[in-house]
Amino acid sequence: MSTANNTFGITFYIKRNKATQSGKAPIYARITINGARMDISIKRTVDPDNWNAGKGMAKGTKEEMALLNNYLEKYRSGIVESYQELVLHKRLITAELVRDKFTGKDQSEFTLTKLMEYHNDDQGNILEPGTMKNYYTTQKYVREFMEKRHKTRDKYLSELSYKFITEFEYFLRKRKPEKGQRKLETNGVMKHLERFLKMINLAVRLEWLDRNPFHAYQLKFLKVEREHLTKEELARIEDKDFNMERLQIVKDLFVFSCYTGLAYIDVFNLKPSHLVEKSEDNIWIMTNRKKTNEPVKVPLLPKALGIVRKYKRHPLALAAGTVLPTLSNQKLNSYLKEIARPVQYYETAYFSHRKAHFCNNSYFIKRGSNRDGEQDARAYDANYYPDLRESA
Repeated sequence: MSTANNTFGITFYIKRNKATQSGKAPIYARITINGARMDISIKRTVDPDNWNAGKGMAKGTKEEMALLNNYLEKYRSGIVESYQELVLHKRLITAELVRDKFTGKDQSEFTLTKLMEYHNDDQGNILEPGTMKNYYTTQKYVREFMEKRHKTRDKYLSELSYKFITEFEYFLRKRKPEKGQRKLETNGVMKHLERFLKMINLAVRLEWLDRNPFHAYQLKFLKVEREHLTKEELARIEDKDFNMERLQIVKDLFVFSCYTGLAYIDVFNLKPSHLVEKSEDNIWIMTNRKKTNEPVKVPLLPKALGIVRKYKRHPLALAAGTVLPTLSNQKLNSYLKEIARPVQYYETAYFSHRKAHFCNNSYFIKRGSNRDGEQDARAYDANYYPDLRESA
């Protein structure tokens, strides 16, 4: 039915049979659309003798009656505004919809908590566990912010505003870290806000929210030059042998990544089928990045190839069906710190440094805008593969 053909009316009446002990009767607003009716208690009472049933308003000249009639007109205007909003959205309009719009019942299910729960259910099977863990942390901070700043455990999505976003940013910057945590720096704060923005965008797509509170907000990340190993530092790591097998494995995994540029998760998932032999001693890694599903084409440089051959029959690699034995990323970074000390690498050692080394030592010709070599890049080292200059 076209909204232009709707019949719409609002009247006020009293229920005499529900009069209070003082004799006053409750006042109701009746919304009528196309003959269908819906009643709302306006939370006001009046003496039946002071009520004009024909006009649907209080009668008399007393100030009390004038104030009541003024309230009724404001109430009527609110209902009309709700009706007009529904008309603008070209919704099929019913008296119940108008009532829910006016009372806010249509938004009662759309809260931040509901959104976070929906996001986790919807994205939990799509995003990687590590990514979801970051979302859980962001959601924890949102709840903490609401409890401390707004003294509530939840908010209607319709209550969110630009002010809410900026206050949340300030809260994150000033938040006292828990034991074992570091204070959030600017980029850490921005990552939490970026995840929050993605959840709000989901609410907009679901039509749970008409207006995006992030509309005027800009994420401002600071450009950070990633530290990288020098060739001399990498050489010291390569030359060091460890008696403990776990440390030797970690060292080899790190060196392998330095000569391929692969993220640890991609090394973790690397299988023999991803190694393509184009000619003798000319083997390429052909796989897809776990994070972005972008193709990766990287030649195995001699040192990386040596590591592959070293672990070809290692029990852990054979059991997992992978090219190399692997450990959890958390343990890996922890063991890297043990490796860094004896080779006099004084910076905090993390597996992510392998990518910066790979990129800062001319191991690749890249295609695409990213400098990290992990999109559609073909890696090479001119000392070992001078013939790749043309084909890369």
